[in-house]
Amino acid sequence: MKFGVADYGMNVWYGGCYDIEKRLLDLKALGFDGIERVEAIDAADALNRASLYRKCGMDFATCRGPKVEYNIKWTAGLGKEYIWLDKPTTRETDFDVYCRQANELAEVCKSFGLKCLLHNHMGQRIETQEELDTFMARCPGMYLLLDVGHLHAAGGDITGTISRYADRLVAVHFKDVFFKDKENPDWKQRLRFTELGSGNSGMDFPAIGAALKKCGFDGWVFIEQDTHNADALAELKHSLEIMKQILK
Repeated sequence: MKFGVADYGMNVWYGGCYDIEKRLLDLKALGFDGIERVEAIDAADALNRASLYRKCGMDFATCRGPKVEYNIKWTAGLGKEYIWLDKPTTRETDFDVYCRQANELAEVCKSFGLKCLLHNHMGQRIETQEELDTFMARCPGMYLLLDVGHLHAAGGDITGTISRYADRLVAVHFKDVFFKDKENPDWKQRLRFTELGSGNSGMDFPAIGAALKKCGFDGWVFIEQDTHNADALAELKHSLEIMKQILK
């Protein structure tokens, strides 16, 4: 397995990414293997950033640019495995349209030798276990970027999902869940995502780790802590230590 960071939460904590080389070296010093995405504005920027990752001894899994077409071409050109189904959605997004467009994108990705991944997410179209299972059935060419925190917060079955989609599971986002107000209808007010081991929702990380090892998962696992409450690097180091304990 490779251990990485999905660094959205770092951007929230610091106010942005002001120096990608510094971020890479800081995370490397903690023991991470890379950051999930190269974020670029054009092809030259993508190549320059990818070469900087290499120079720093760090890796990445995918690219994101201003258009999905660029995500596909840059990710393929740089020899990586997958892109996200990175289409903004809400709970009201038409499910049939979403599946139709996902199937089309999956076919195009396949022609480039890539996999297209669904990222389950609270407040978006694929949130619950039922929605995840229905989507995966209707979109057989799609793969899964499983976010254990979002699925757990939605009442889903993490270990069952790992077992059920073992052959379509490409990457995993790890986070813990802390419920602030379980009765609040707004999920962002109901909970926050936090470092591993500091939640209060009963996340069974040893069981998740056992399920991943049982199915032979050997892909990227990313810490994605959306909200930091203390020094981001210190919290990420703590989470990485826990993640390595359960996965190695």
